[in-house]
Amino acid sequence: MPPKPIVAIVGRPNVGKSTLFNRLTGQRRAIVEDLPGTTRDRLYGDVEWSGRFFTVIDTGGLELAPSSNMMIAIVNQVGVAVDEADLILFAVDSVDGITAADEEIAQLLRAGQVAGSKARDKKPVIVIAGKADNQARRDAANEFYALGFEDVVPVSALHGANSGDMLDLIFSRLADPPGYEEDDDDRLKVAIVGRPNVGKSSLLNKLLGQERVVVSEVPGTTRDAIDTQIDYSGRQFVLVDTAGIRRRGRIEPGIERYSVLRSERSVARADVILLLVDATEMVTAQDLHIAGDVEREGKGLVLVVNKWDLIEKDTHTVEQFLNEIGREFNFMRWVPTVFISALTGQRVHRVLDEAIAVEAERQKRISTGQLNDVVERAVTDHPPQTHKGKQLRVYYATQAGVAPPTFIFFVNDPNLVHFAYERFLENTLREAFGFRGTTVRLRFRPRKKDEEVQGRGRRG
Repeated sequence: MPPKPIVAIVGRPNVGKSTLFNRLTGQRRAIVEDLPGTTRDRLYGDVEWSGRFFTVIDTGGLELAPSSNMMIAIVNQVGVAVDEADLILFAVDSVDGITAADEEIAQLLRAGQVAGSKARDKKPVIVIAGKADNQARRDAANEFYALGFEDVVPVSALHGANSGDMLDLIFSRLADPPGYEEDDDDRLKVAIVGRPNVGKSSLLNKLLGQERVVVSEVPGTTRDAIDTQIDYSGRQFVLVDTAGIRRRGRIEPGIERYSVLRSERSVARADVILLLVDATEMVTAQDLHIAGDVEREGKGLVLVVNKWDLIEKDTHTVEQFLNEIGREFNFMRWVPTVFISALTGQRVHRVLDEAIAVEAERQKRISTGQLNDVVERAVTDHPPQTHKGKQLRVYYATQAGVAPPTFIFFVNDPNLVHFAYERFLENTLREAFGFRGTTVRLRFRPRKKDEEVQGRGRRG
């Protein structure tokens, strides 16, 4: 499969880079606020136009004299994006016209010397004059030719004006752009989630071996959910570093609200979730809330206890922590636990090993014969209690699907299935077949008694 070309959007803060990114990708992935510096990390998306594809990168605002460590880190992220790119979209503001910052950035782009970029080769550049919402602004965009680049396109990313011309020009400037057809995506998608400031970005960076996202001591630094592909142990992974999830009642309006929604969407499209907790604080009510959301989504789950290097240990420490985790996660005792230090790298790759193992459990299929042997013994040894003079009868079961493993139980009356007995049946299946780290779904459907023989005939 040929790689998609990469296009990076760069420019000074608040010129509409994220709005342009959203227009190109056709979805609201980048946070759009009328505030400089809203985008901090590199955000990736796929663009399709007339059967051809490229990957676009949204970057933070490029400041020539960053005034804080955070801004320095953001500038370095822009440099890395320039390194990766085959083509650069230089975003400027048609309302403001050419500014001194635009001229300085243009000089660096012409020389191939963006701060943070390791490559010193000159990349092709297209100037995108944004906010060109009317003819007067589109005419005024001609002044940007003074920045020294061959191509200037006035665009209204908000309304879509001139988007088609821009995309045609992008593909004409990409060297031999390959066709790209989407195959079934068999990459293992892993989302990193947890409360703010538990080390999600640090874990991602350690797994990648590079400063992929901005890492800061300030809680809530990561606002955008960022996808990154890596190869490990013969598997392709897509790692998603998500913004910290707070309790709904504590979500601030605006930027943080969008971040939480994006984090929840990342969980929904992942296969396996890495739930990070802080070893110095252990499990909190919010961690349990997140775990409950993961279970309802039917995902695989690995509990990752970070900052293990800060804990004083003896021969009983791990056992004590596991016991406490078991008490807190008593509704999810099937979740594997890994103790790591994202700061030092201690056991960080164990999380990927566990993710691979959990995904294998999510894809596990049980034959109908094996399944019913186990179910029959369980029901015979522990028959359900009567309810209002009626007793639940379980006739047979079959597996209906995987990811998560889903089982259909045919019974005389689904209304007689008590929650406790459903949990007993689930635990029975786990004891017999494993399913470590994955949600298991049980569904109950009515089956008349005289159809029992027909149902049993399907075993095998």
